[in-house]
Amino acid sequence: MKSLLISLALAAAPFFAALPAQANPYAAYLDAKVLPGWRDRDGHHMAGLELTLAPGWKTYWRSPGSAGIPPSFNWSGSTNLAGVEVVWPRPHVFDLEGLRSIGYKDRVVLPLRITPKDDSKAVSLNGDIQIGICETVCVPMDVHVSAELDANETHRAPAIAAALAARPYSASEGKLRKATCKLSPARDGLDLEARLDMPSAGGDEVTVFETALPDVMISDTTSHREGNTLISRAKVISYGGPVVIDRSRIRITVLGDSYAVEITGCDAN
Repeated sequence: MKSLLISLALAAAPFFAALPAQANPYAAYLDAKVLPGWRDRDGHHMAGLELTLAPGWKTYWRSPGSAGIPPSFNWSGSTNLAGVEVVWPRPHVFDLEGLRSIGYKDRVVLPLRITPKDDSKAVSLNGDIQIGICETVCVPMDVHVSAELDANETHRAPAIAAALAARPYSASEGKLRKATCKLSPARDGLDLEARLDMPSAGGDEVTVFETALPDVMISDTTSHREGNTLISRAKVISYGGPVVIDRSRIRITVLGDSYAVEITGCDAN
């Protein structure tokens, strides 16, 4: 039943997008606002997007899993803005009747690393965000946020600093010794296997594969350990015809109970 509700909610996305924000019956379950943050010495501005969810509800990471809705951000209504990088804290893994989702519950702050066009001036940040929230039903939300980011503010906001500290470790911080990948033709795409020589991140580790290819989907992974090596497998499915996967650009994130590790690229296996 929950899988059916997810499908119905996704099908309703264009309908919700066409309605005024206050008409969405689920609007009360999510509060979104910008934490203004501070201007760094290098000219970048570090702000935060704070998402507060009603009890029992969750929202999604950049790669949301088979039961999730991927978020998207549009900052084109801003002024004095050259770019925005969303910095993702370590997410949680959820199970919804056998379907995996990856994201956050209760409250999360997503740090925003902002590049002003002129770092001596304020940034007027205006964002239109499409984001999914889920309890027993998963629904898409259209959210607008805005804030004035003072060029002279230097105080480090604790909530943003804590979210930055919760980022996944780099490969070296996670003590990765070697990462290899094997891609094999399959009837409906490619089989992808990664072998990661690294210490355990704790508990039942979940691996997530990502590519920069828009028409490629990678399934939820299965993982197990053989000694110090974590072996993870997934299916690569292309919706745009034949695809070539560049191993050097595959992003691999290992999510454990203790910490997460993010790895860019893997050698041929």
